[in-house]
Amino acid sequence: MDTTYAILGKPKILLVDDKEENLIALERLLADLPVELHKATSGNDALKLILYHDFALALLDIQMPGMDGYELARILRDEERTSRMPFIFISAIYKDNFNIFKGYEEGAFSYITKPFEPRVLINKVKFFIEKHQQEQALKNTQYILEQRVKERTADLERSNADLEQFAYVASHDLQEPLRMVTSYVQLLQRRYSDRLDKDANEFIGFAVDGTTRMKRLITDLLNYSRATRPAEQVAVDLNQVLSNVKENLRNAIKETDALITVDPLPIVKAEHTGMTQLFQNLVGNAIKFRKEGQRPEVHIEAMEEPGQWTFSVQDNGIGIDEQFAEKIFVLFQQLNDRSLYTGTGIGLAIARKVVQRAGGRIWFRSKPGAGTLFQFTLPRPTA
Repeated sequence: MDTTYAILGKPKILLVDDKEENLIALERLLADLPVELHKATSGNDALKLILYHDFALALLDIQMPGMDGYELARILRDEERTSRMPFIFISAIYKDNFNIFKGYEEGAFSYITKPFEPRVLINKVKFFIEKHQQEQALKNTQYILEQRVKERTADLERSNADLEQFAYVASHDLQEPLRMVTSYVQLLQRRYSDRLDKDANEFIGFAVDGTTRMKRLITDLLNYSRATRPAEQVAVDLNQVLSNVKENLRNAIKETDALITVDPLPIVKAEHTGMTQLFQNLVGNAIKFRKEGQRPEVHIEAMEEPGQWTFSVQDNGIGIDEQFAEKIFVLFQQLNDRSLYTGTGIGLAIARKVVQRAGGRIWFRSKPGAGTLFQFTLPRPTA
């Protein structure tokens, strides 16, 4: 679609006739209409004018030397720029049905024979003037809307980029002072815990716990910031990714005696680090949100579908109320008691970012107490 902004001036009409007196007659007939008239005495002259003007309508004579009206009409229809330009044949010679039908076959919107009632031609011209003005107004509206969408998209992209940069810088810069606070609080706890009363030791414990949670939050913010940044997409063997994930979660798996089963997984084109973050967050959550007294079980599989892979991560944990289908993918959203389940509420936000960056989508199905099935798609190159 051509989105060039069209200035709403007078519609232009092309008059083509090899006889000057006929052109003058048409010019006088249309003089009172709000149009800009351009005259050509041959088909070649008409084609030259069309190179520089966007015409709302053309009035064509048929019998002309060199290039007749029919040939000119065929050229207009074959050219992309003029293929939709309406034209009317006007003839004093070709009045028979054969030529009239031929005129319509060549794409004419109307065929007028001389002599004719002036109001007939004027009304037809008015119709095409209004049609052209409506089309130009619609183009302008579309252009304006497209520009607004582009501007708002650019603003949003700048805003997101600024937020991502802020999150990265803030998280990175916060780590050093936090390490200092954590170190001194822990040093205080080690050296003086036996000299302090119960309340003081409890307060120090609160401080240590707070700095630990803050450190985890900063780390997760850094991970989220990295997940939103462009990274090279390469061939990623998800079987190897799951092996790495299980190694990363080795302590949690051992402590809970978790059973992680994985069907054969494909090689996909994606960000390697992102895939690791994705599966580690999903498997880690499945272990974390387990039922009390029950061994956590997690099963991972992939289904090949037209144009995509659909992955499933099924657990037997505490489940999620589906009314929180969108909320759980939002930053810092935690649905469970923080005293029972540690975390920052960033893991699933990272998971969604990773999937979206890869061109897929993620969702879940669950009921409280009945486990959760997370599913997501990744594009699959077609052969």
